[in-house]
Amino acid sequence: MSNDSQGSVKGEAAITASPSGSASSQDPPLSPSTTAKPPELPDELVQAGWSKCWSRRENRPYYFNRFTNQSLWEVPVLGQHDVISDPLGLNAAPAEGGAGEGNLGNGQRKRRISEEQGAGLNSIKRVKVKTTTTTTTTRIYWDLDTQTNAVIREHPPPQLVTKLRQHYHELCHQREGIDPPRESFNRWLLERKVVDKGQDPLLPSDCDPVISPSMFREVMNDIPIRLSRIKYKEEARKLLFKYAEAAKKMIDSRNASPESRKVVKWNAEDTMSWLRRDHSASKEDYMDRLEHLRQQCGPHVTAVAKDSVEGICSKIYQLSAEYSRRLRQTHLSLLQDPPTTEVCASSQQSRLVYCYPVRLAIPSPPLPRVELHFENDMACLRFKGEMVKLNRGHFSKLELLYRYSCIDDPRFEKFLPRVWCLLKRYQVMFGSGANEGTGLQGALPVAVFEALVRQFGVSFECFASPLNCYFKQFSSAFPDTDGFFGSRGPFLSFCPVSGSFEANPPFCEELMDAMVTHFEGLLEKSSEPLSFIVFVPEWRDPVTPALTRMEASRFLRHQLTVPAYEHEYRSGSQHICKREEMYYRAVHGTAVLFLQNDAGFVKWAPTTERLAELTAAYRPSPSRPSTLSSPGRRFDSRSGATSRQSAFNWPIFVEACCVLIGSLTLMRFFHTQYFRGKSVPKKY
Repeated sequence: MSNDSQGSVKGEAAITASPSGSASSQDPPLSPSTTAKPPELPDELVQAGWSKCWSRRENRPYYFNRFTNQSLWEVPVLGQHDVISDPLGLNAAPAEGGAGEGNLGNGQRKRRISEEQGAGLNSIKRVKVKTTTTTTTTRIYWDLDTQTNAVIREHPPPQLVTKLRQHYHELCHQREGIDPPRESFNRWLLERKVVDKGQDPLLPSDCDPVISPSMFREVMNDIPIRLSRIKYKEEARKLLFKYAEAAKKMIDSRNASPESRKVVKWNAEDTMSWLRRDHSASKEDYMDRLEHLRQQCGPHVTAVAKDSVEGICSKIYQLSAEYSRRLRQTHLSLLQDPPTTEVCASSQQSRLVYCYPVRLAIPSPPLPRVELHFENDMACLRFKGEMVKLNRGHFSKLELLYRYSCIDDPRFEKFLPRVWCLLKRYQVMFGSGANEGTGLQGALPVAVFEALVRQFGVSFECFASPLNCYFKQFSSAFPDTDGFFGSRGPFLSFCPVSGSFEANPPFCEELMDAMVTHFEGLLEKSSEPLSFIVFVPEWRDPVTPALTRMEASRFLRHQLTVPAYEHEYRSGSQHICKREEMYYRAVHGTAVLFLQNDAGFVKWAPTTERLAELTAAYRPSPSRPSTLSSPGRRFDSRSGATSRQSAFNWPIFVEACCVLIGSLTLMRFFHTQYFRGKSVPKKY
């Protein structure tokens, strides 16, 4: 991948042609069809994103910038209208009232985008099938009109994952007799990519250390058995018995020292004797006894299982590196004359520009045919008998993102294969289980994003994907598949010098810790306005290192906490889930931290008025259904204790009581009205 934005424009309507190449009155302006062809633009304007188009309604040419979506009737002046060459706005006219009569307003631009969205679905060649016609109201969960204020220094230009998951599952069963900890493979991918120096965007291949601390910790916590939440006394009794029996069996079957055998056997037998003697113990007694047994036997069990668990982690990493090498060889065999490191390094520049989507350094090879058809509200893409789905709204969103960001496919000939690769990549990354990985892809509600845009000038998401992004500029994990849809690449490799950013990272402790390191490095180096508004879970038992570091950071300007059950998140599977499953309540509090340098604090200070609007936007809508559970840490990966206990839902309980009291009052009122003026029976 390369960030080279100096792509040539093939034709005057390279980015505005319809996906199928046919002209339409609702499509963006096309090239003039008159015999008098307008003169070409200078190379400087073309490189800055300008192209000359034709307005059918006005019957005259105008100028469109594919980077900023700006439209002008007059010839643009480099340095005045060109924000690419003037990213900090030093030479630009004020935004209010400075557009003039010739500049197309925001309303016209929004209308044109809505026309594109309505006409885009009819412009792609599809497989026609009979579907049931339904009338639904679609709500848009994104805003692609917001322009970026992220300024950067210009840079030079899976089925194997499913197989790796199966290997991980088999190794855990064969070596330790346990199921893999839930979501542990997903967190392993995130933790490995923090330190990975390999070339594959998904599979780790060059990591130090080889043994993943995250995977080792989570597998070890489930040895000898997995501990779970306990609600009843009988469950606590059974869990205590199973732990004692498993620890004794494990120490007998492994090469343990005599001292370890003696300690584990004595504690296990003592626990079993106590269980046979005492049948009147409470749940708390059983849990205290279990904690005591874990403290006594845990170090000895860990010692005998250490080599085996390290072998699991090492084997998974070696397989990942091998798969990455095979993928690399396959990719290079499809491409001709790959660029060398010297060529890429020689094109490096240091001028300031607004961030732009990552580009392919090598032209894309011919892609196979992917079939598309619709089943009610779902778009179905099929390739070699395998099908992926997403709803119509998000399919239309991907069309718009592709139109804005992709410059090598003006006729949308490669659109469907790239959408299929995008969906398949995220599907294999997070697994095919029900709701698996959706918590790692959750997003903030629309009202919160709107408040962030209005009050803090936020225009960029640090951790998103084309499927759940709110803005058209964002960072995501996979530049090779996401770059065609607006991604600026992984944020840990993205180095802005100015802008206002929202960061809602996946809840992986190693990734959040690396995020804090990256934020502090950027804030330290930049003297331009730079602001990061971070949303992380308020895990206090035990506290996460990332939260501790941000609270002690010298760049922290303000911190607020949104209580549990009083706010919600958008589902990570929003592109395929039902409308009533779109939101879920957070069962843990969310900490919102404002990390800003001095210039950023002056420009986007978290004042009382701004914070009040942000807090109000976080309140869930009473008319919107939402589930009362959210993906969180079921069992703490470091201490082994249950850190996210289930709590009684007081807000729902109070609301139910109010409804009941109101119903009784209404019944009493109607009863009084009915018997008014009549002889009331004695029983009343």
